[in-house]
Amino acid sequence: MATTDKAPAAPAHDLATIGVVGAGVMGVGVAQNLAQTGHRVLLLDLKDEVLDTARAQIRQNVRFHGMFSGTRGGPSPAEVLERITFTTDYAPFRDADFVVENATEKVAVKESIYPVLDAVCPPHAVFAANTSCISITRIGSWTGRPDRVLGMHFMNPVPLKPVVETIRGFHTSQHTVNTALRFLGQMGKEGIVVNDLPGFVSNRVLMITINEAVWEVQDGVASAEDIDRIFVTCFGHKMGPLATGDLIGLDTILHSLQILQESYGDPKFRPAPLLVKMVDAGLHGRKSGRGFFDYSVPGAAPAAA
Repeated sequence: MATTDKAPAAPAHDLATIGVVGAGVMGVGVAQNLAQTGHRVLLLDLKDEVLDTARAQIRQNVRFHGMFSGTRGGPSPAEVLERITFTTDYAPFRDADFVVENATEKVAVKESIYPVLDAVCPPHAVFAANTSCISITRIGSWTGRPDRVLGMHFMNPVPLKPVVETIRGFHTSQHTVNTALRFLGQMGKEGIVVNDLPGFVSNRVLMITINEAVWEVQDGVASAEDIDRIFVTCFGHKMGPLATGDLIGLDTILHSLQILQESYGDPKFRPAPLLVKMVDAGLHGRKSGRGFFDYSVPGAAPAAA
């Protein structure tokens, strides 16, 4: 049964140094949130140019938040960046108390990371996989510490989302769950603990919803604009399913559906041919400038997005 938990007190470790693997959209959000809440962050990616882009994005995000949120007294962009070590080397992770892995949603990519983390990180370090669909029990099997592995499905944009879907694998200990909830509490977030089946709660429902909306565009039931308008105006959603797909990344949606279809053997997860075609064409959503909506022209995207 899913439960909503508060972060417990009495830390065994102070969780001062956090490793973040992957400097894409999610990794940047996690690193920024952590640095803004006083943590020392080790942000790792394979290429220096990716890290340079991440540095610039964090500076812009913090400046934007300070200008438009109406808050005063928060850390400056310089203070936030001073807390982050940008690295292409795993060696600094020997000091990590907790690691959040944000690699792309491909099993082969993630599987290559965990043995390295296992060898470098201290024995007490907890590994949190930021995944939307991949089994946490399976990820734990790639390490020698499956009891200290769990899932943390952060939502985008990370600094603005107050709740994180937190997944307990078969071997995940209660101590690890407690540590993870305390870690989230330090970030100003709450964890909702769920059990481990691919897709968990949010994406097992969301991927089908987005995929069905794609089928409706493909079948000519309605335009992308009208489908999303129905969800925003009739159901009070802040964003329609197709704009949500564009925000997540249509390539990520496709990978997630493929993992769910493989995991359950259920045709209900079969990706719409239109989705496959768009991904093949490089129309990945916001990050590519165009998906179901055009983000290259100011004002062209739906207001709800």
